[in-house]
Amino acid sequence: MQALSDYLVEQLCAYGVDTVFGIPGVHTVELYRGLVGRPVRHVAARHEQSLGFMADGYARVSGKPGVCFVITGPGLSNILTAMGQAYADSIPMLVISGVNPMGRLGSGNGYLHELPNQQALAREVSAFSHTITHPAEVAQVLARAFAVFTGGRPRPVHIEIPLNLMQAAMPQQRKTTPLLLRPGSADTPSLARAAQALTAAKRPLLIAGGGSIGAADSVHALAETLDAPVVMTINARGLLGDSHPLALSASPSFPAIRALVADSDVVLAIGTELGPTDFDCYDREPFSVDGQLIRIEIDAQQMVRNCQPDIALLGDAKASTEALLALCIADTSRTDKSDAANAGSRRAAVAREKGLQELDATMRADIALLHTLRDALPDALWVGDSTRLVYAGNMGFEARRPRSWFNASVGFGALGYGMPAAIGAALADPSRKVICLAGDGGFQFTLGEMGTAMEVGANLVVLLLNNSGYGEIKAAMQGVGVPPIGVDLHTPDFVALAHSYGWKAQRFDYGVDAGILAQALQASSGPTLIELTV
Repeated sequence: MQALSDYLVEQLCAYGVDTVFGIPGVHTVELYRGLVGRPVRHVAARHEQSLGFMADGYARVSGKPGVCFVITGPGLSNILTAMGQAYADSIPMLVISGVNPMGRLGSGNGYLHELPNQQALAREVSAFSHTITHPAEVAQVLARAFAVFTGGRPRPVHIEIPLNLMQAAMPQQRKTTPLLLRPGSADTPSLARAAQALTAAKRPLLIAGGGSIGAADSVHALAETLDAPVVMTINARGLLGDSHPLALSASPSFPAIRALVADSDVVLAIGTELGPTDFDCYDREPFSVDGQLIRIEIDAQQMVRNCQPDIALLGDAKASTEALLALCIADTSRTDKSDAANAGSRRAAVAREKGLQELDATMRADIALLHTLRDALPDALWVGDSTRLVYAGNMGFEARRPRSWFNASVGFGALGYGMPAAIGAALADPSRKVICLAGDGGFQFTLGEMGTAMEVGANLVVLLLNNSGYGEIKAAMQGVGVPPIGVDLHTPDFVALAHSYGWKAQRFDYGVDAGILAQALQASSGPTLIELTV
């Protein structure tokens, strides 16, 4: 008879899972028995929080769920932060943990790793958390998990298995083919109303969020059909490439971008929460749309948050945008538009230039540096922690293609995300060099993962900005008259530390010529640290 743990791994393989991130423990050894002889790569992190961040980065680049094995109790509690980050950014993640045996759950007797209610912790940062109580449940609960990942708004899912069920015999049951659900398009009458509004608009505008990544081709074509600028949020950078005249890789918090939104008579928002950390990072007036707002959104509740639309297109971003594009192309009413040709490109150019001028000299210099490095490494993938170069890039970095720029400095905003997420990204696409933008404070959260990067041979460069502290927080304290406390850090010799892990490493002053820095990045191979001292 097949054991539950073996069947579970078999089913994961059937769903296309080829990578598992885990830290083995006495409460998960039976899951590892299931890995033996199967085409699944196991990646061992040094801490469960990093484990989750690796799965997050892997999922963002591969488009497949990141799968984690963690132990009961501290294994799960350690990964909760990473689950919270994935929940905030709608990233598919499957966390499979052990839990104490049936009959001991919540006993309070003090069994190893015991929590009063482990499932209650996980439930707050997941689409659902489920405790297996009988082997026959496994197939259905996995089907539910993948329904979340592929059939709606993706978010983490937690499944816990009592230790006394890990080796339980699976009952005889009919073999089923894993079902991967695909959401459909918005309803036809609403699409027709949206197409009519967009093709009649004098000054249309598109706002693309992370939920539109899978719809890149149709968003690109729709923008050109409508001659509409496309404002790309942080998680949508690269949807239109850096050289496209309609592309606006600029924060929608910019006054210049808000002015563009206010001047637009019809705004189509695709796969974006329209949330404060992207759209109101200056904490001024809440973001609003003066013209007609159309939203394409997979989540019915999110559809009515932040900005309620005039036309709601509830459905998958890709399917709905493709259907909308076909209607817009067919609509001959656009021939009556009075604006001159290429008006959208001119509107985008004006907003782009004004937005850049709103930044201070330091931030403009940081963006210029990032663009110089991007030009030297045009195929690179950029993953960031919360650090100065990331803050600048979020305001104006122009990515070459989708899934090339993401970080954790907004939304849930978990510090320490950068390097482990970059390792996950490198595993998802070994053909591309991954540049991790980190600060010395956040980098010290996850120093141990330098060992993981060596073990997996990650094609990774950490560009480390070292100002010996939490620079942003120190500036915030000083800005409101609070004497800086706890923000000046003792930092190690990062280059020597990198060498001790087997990494290549170099150190430059922050003001080094960008060309020299670009050459160092181009010459890097394998895990590499380049420290910039401020």
